[in-house]
Parts: sequence; structure tokens; C-alpha cells
Amino acid sequence: MVQGTGSNVGKSILVAGLCRAARARGLAVAPFKPQNMSNNAAVTVDGGEIGRAQALQALACGIEPHSDMNPVLLKPETDTGAQVVVQGHARGTWRARDFAGVKPALMDPVLESFRRLAGRADLVIVEGAGSPAEVNLRANDIANMGFARAAGVPVVLVGDIDRGGVIAQIVGTHAVLDPADAAMIRGFAINKFRGDPRLFDDGYAMIAAATGWPGFGVVPWFADAHRLPAEDAVDLGGPAAGGGFHVACPMLSRIANFDDLDPLKLEPAIRLTMVPPGAALPGDADLVILPGTKSTRGDLAFLRAQGWDVDLKAHVRRGGRVLGLCGGYQMLGRRIVDPDGLEGAAGETEGLGLLDVETRMEPAKTLTRVTATHAATGAPLRGYEIHIGRTEGPDRARPFAHVEGRPEGALSRDGRIAGTYLHGLFTEDGFRRAWLKALGLAGGPLSYGAAVEGTLDALAAHLETHLDLDALFAAAAPVS
Repeated sequence: MVQGTGSNVGKSILVAGLCRAARARGLAVAPFKPQNMSNNAAVTVDGGEIGRAQALQALACGIEPHSDMNPVLLKPETDTGAQVVVQGHARGTWRARDFAGVKPALMDPVLESFRRLAGRADLVIVEGAGSPAEVNLRANDIANMGFARAAGVPVVLVGDIDRGGVIAQIVGTHAVLDPADAAMIRGFAINKFRGDPRLFDDGYAMIAAATGWPGFGVVPWFADAHRLPAEDAVDLGGPAAGGGFHVACPMLSRIANFDDLDPLKLEPAIRLTMVPPGAALPGDADLVILPGTKSTRGDLAFLRAQGWDVDLKAHVRRGGRVLGLCGGYQMLGRRIVDPDGLEGAAGETEGLGLLDVETRMEPAKTLTRVTATHAATGAPLRGYEIHIGRTEGPDRARPFAHVEGRPEGALSRDGRIAGTYLHGLFTEDGFRRAWLKALGLAGGPLSYGAAVEGTLDALAAHLETHLDLDALFAAAAPVS
């Protein structure tokens, strides 16, 4: 089990690399994360949903993502509440203080899922959540040491040297852990080192001396990590790069499934800008993509609070194009009605009015993988749907795509505003090239799937070089 000294220390990427390295050694390997918090989800082969990081890790293992890989997924809807997904399916929405009372009952499905995975694999590589140093949360923990102890899984503790204070991160974790929890840790590793790792030899020795834990190595910064799908919105942003066709995407407060845009970042003809709160939508944008969101009405209010609705209307007046994905598609309509309060307070919200459709939220959640045909170009594509709500209206007569014979999505009369519930569509190389051609752009030779696979191979080689993987995998024997 890979645990971290804090959030965003690189656990997800390390687990993906370890999974690929183990697979390269001939092991049947599977990923697992007992509890995850993310609005970036993937649809699984068994019709459930899990965090995007576990789907990437499954790809690294060469297996299909399954709901057992992430049995508890929390999808934040507000600052204090989240939808709770258990073994792939939503159980309801709880406030944080109420979830604390529910959590002990979730250990059983967590262990059930883990044992099923373990029965099908030579090795399961587990990702922790947050940090075991949050000892105030240790009671009823299912994400870190609570799970490790219950399942008898040995732990590797990872510190992030890039954020500074890594000696204190690891030694401090050792100091606050219960001795029985500390005994689960087989060693530590340092991640995200920039420069010559030998410069940290003294610090590395200090950590080993202060904790009694052996070190598995120092991992230099992996520069190509941005080429892999990100799960956390904290990883978004950065300067725009690429070609002359400018695509802008506002970073909504509950942005979801934003890895939809990852293939566009790698296209030479496209310059992608993720627009942070407080910044205007760029006036030179050719296309604005409204992304998915876990709280459509809440993020519509957030969008208006940023003034992005005004920017968007100016963009359309200038002849710009707009594409709404899932929740972004719902926002483009005339109104959104939520009579049962499925995503917050019951009521309705006026939409942006750029498509002649309206959405009604309904309890049944759509979770499905689909094959489709893009209506405008005839290009085949594969993707997935993960949403609540049904959208109807006159612009649906001009669908974005046809999914197994049924119309899907909507298009404005002038063809410049489009909306779809389909996620993952740009990963399909043929569709992406046809879509770019329809915009007057030449698609590059990029094979997105091959780019991700190649990056995973490079990541595994990076870890083989800088970690003692023989010792690390040898430490994976269950703890009785």
C-alpha cells in the first residue's frame, strides 16, 4: 500500500508506474483504492463508476477497470456534502459530519472488494488517501491505516520533496502514528526530486535513522506526468501551449471528468487554456468548452459570479463556437429543473439560453459505455455517459451524435453551439481528426492511446531506475 505524507504527493502516478512495472515483470497485478474523493470518474466494465486514477492504474495493469478497484468514491457537490458511491453505485448524498457516522459500515464492502481483487491477482497495489498523519481521523478510518491493519497490507510511505520539508513530513508522520500503525510501514520513498538526488543523501540517512525505516529510493521529477489523465482539479491550469486554434475551458468549482480535454492538449493545432476563477474567458478564443460538473445549477451560479456568462455571450456574438459536455450541455439550455433537490436545494435555474433545450433532473443515474457516430462528420466514436438528468427540446432534432440508433445531444441552427452527454470522445483518434477537419484544422499524427501507453512504459522505467523495486515488491508479503 502506497500512503503519502499528504495529498497530492504523487501517490496515484506512483501506483500507476508500479502497476506497469509489476506487469512488465510478468505479474498479474490490480490497483485498489479503498476510499477516493474525486469528481473525475470512469465507467467500469461492470456498469459502475470509480475514480479516474484507478481507471488509469487498471490500464497500467492491462486490465479493464472494475468497481471493486475503488469501492468508496466521494463526489463533492458542495463544500460540506458529497455523493457517496459504494461499489460503483450511488448510495445518496451526505454531509461530512454525517458521513463520519456512516463510514464504519463501509469497511465491510471495502474488504469484500479487496479480497475479490486479491483472489484474481498475484499482486494488488493499494493507494491511500490523504495522509495517515491525520490521526484525528484515525477512528473508523477505511482509507489508510484502518484499511492496512484490517487487510494486513504492508505500507510504503511517500514524501514529496518538491513542496519542501520532506524530512519533517516523514519523521513527523512517524512521531504521531500509533506504534501498531507505524509497524505496518516497511519503508519510505522520496518523490518529485529536482536536480541531483545525491544532494539529498544526508537527509535520506537522517530519515532512516530517525524512523528506523529503510528507504526504497529517491524518485526524480517525472516530466511527462502531464501526459497522463489527471484526477485532481489541483493539477489543472498552467500556461496555454500549442497551435493557433484557441480552445478555452472555464475551471468550474465542481468541475468533473475534465480529462475529456487531455487529448486536445497534445494536438499541435490546438492551444488549450484552462481559465481559473477570477480570470476572464480569453477574447481570442475560437472555441469555449463548458466541461462536466457534479453540481450543474451550483456551477451555473458560480459561472455567473465569475462573469463568464457575459464573456460567453460576447464570444458567441463574435462568431465563436461553444461545446457543452454533460453538465456543460445542461447549462447551455433554457433552464434546469431539479424538483427533488438531487444536486442541492430543490428548484429551477435559468440556463444560458444558447441551446433550445431544457433539462429535468431525475433520480436514475446513467452509467454506460457507448459506441456512437458523430452526426456532422459520420465518424465513429466510443465514449461513456455518467450523469443524472434528461434533456429535451427543439434543438435535439439536430443531434450531436447517434448512439446505437438513438439521437444524442443537440446542435443550434447555425451549428456553432453543440452539447452532448458523451465523455471520452476525444480519445478516439479517428473522431478527433474528423472533428478537427470540420473546424478547418489538420489533425496531427497523434495516437492518444499510444501516447498514454508509452508514457506509462516510460514511468515504469523511471521507477525501475530510481527505486529498489526488488526490495519494494519483496515487502508486499501480507502482514499476519
